[in-house]
Amino acid sequence: MKVVVLGCGIVGVTTAYYAARDGHEVIVIDRQSGAAMETSFSNAGMIAPGHAYTWASPRAPKILWQSLFRDDTSLRLKLVPDPYMWLWCWKFLQECTAERAAINTAHKLRLCRYSQSSLQALVAELGVDYHRMTGGAIYMYRDPALFEAGVRNTKVLTDNGLTLKPIDPDKVVELEPALANTKGQMAGAIYCPTDESGDCHVFAQKLAQHCAEKLGVRFHWNTSIRRIHAAGDRIEKVETDRGDFTGDAYVMALGSYAPKVARGIGLSLPIYPVKGYAVTIPIGGKNGAPRLPGVDEQNLVAWSRMGDRLRLTATAEFAGYDTSHKPADFAHMLKVAQALFPDGAEYDKPFMWAGLRPMTPKGTPILGASKHRNLWLNAGQGHMGWTMSFGSSRVVCDLLAGRKPAIDTTGLTLAAA
Repeated sequence: MKVVVLGCGIVGVTTAYYAARDGHEVIVIDRQSGAAMETSFSNAGMIAPGHAYTWASPRAPKILWQSLFRDDTSLRLKLVPDPYMWLWCWKFLQECTAERAAINTAHKLRLCRYSQSSLQALVAELGVDYHRMTGGAIYMYRDPALFEAGVRNTKVLTDNGLTLKPIDPDKVVELEPALANTKGQMAGAIYCPTDESGDCHVFAQKLAQHCAEKLGVRFHWNTSIRRIHAAGDRIEKVETDRGDFTGDAYVMALGSYAPKVARGIGLSLPIYPVKGYAVTIPIGGKNGAPRLPGVDEQNLVAWSRMGDRLRLTATAEFAGYDTSHKPADFAHMLKVAQALFPDGAEYDKPFMWAGLRPMTPKGTPILGASKHRNLWLNAGQGHMGWTMSFGSSRVVCDLLAGRKPAIDTTGLTLAAA
């Protein structure tokens, strides 16, 4: 078939790769000048099934309420006059029971593990260099009570086959000597030996190059979608500012913008953008940078090493489609990182960025068929798009080809109304 992929973040480019590998003629449309220039540009970098918990949990409503009056919560809700946000929040609150959180986390973990194995197979085949770090990830706790709760919470992941190990501060420092400065402030950590990290943007750029040079994928950069034209139960064409594109099948991989485009053809997708903040700092001549990725669970600051750079991420903010930021937005994560790794990077040279995560209320993506029989959906990967992209795209390409996916798709696919 001739397959038109809409969007070229990490989800779009992996869709293009698997579709082209199946022998389809593939066209990719993206408004940016290259792959992974928006949400996938500066994410946390972690491939982290060990942190696959859904955001919708019994604790989430209280955190969102507190965020209206405080600036130090992990989830922040701004009073935006957007009915789509309030509808999304209502659906999110319905998922915030202990039972629903366990079910959604199990579905999410299944996709994360499958996706990680798909990434590993692809890397073994193509030999892509993207500053990959293996050896696990450390989820560090400062408060003993929170550590105990964190250990209890791992049951939903370990019961579904993931290895997680509670470790004491001595073991933390043995695994990651860069955390020695914080040893006295730790209650312990949860170690996931199979988690890893790498630069999503670098990977996506190299995979796009491989797709173009080896698989014949045609990329149309700097091309903005104006609207999708549908007739009955089929998509007829995609109208852009550089002409119309037609195909036998279309895959929507537009991240946070998928619901906006989908509304034009009568599709209602439960996806809403959640802004995340990231800062990337050169390591320079410093020798105290971490090797393993991790999260300071008390401060909810994540870190990953990417070659000669240190990536920090924090905060999830419901603020509509606003991607603006100011230095004060990064002050907390920089302060935490300097305390964790005082000789870890050149903190006076930060590159600051904010982007939108396409979140669903359940935390699992929307994959598969739509009511238009030649339109397929691959969207809503949320804050784990890098982790879930490979598995998501394999599932979608299997369904597009009429094959049964390699994993149970319960909780992952949706025939959109």
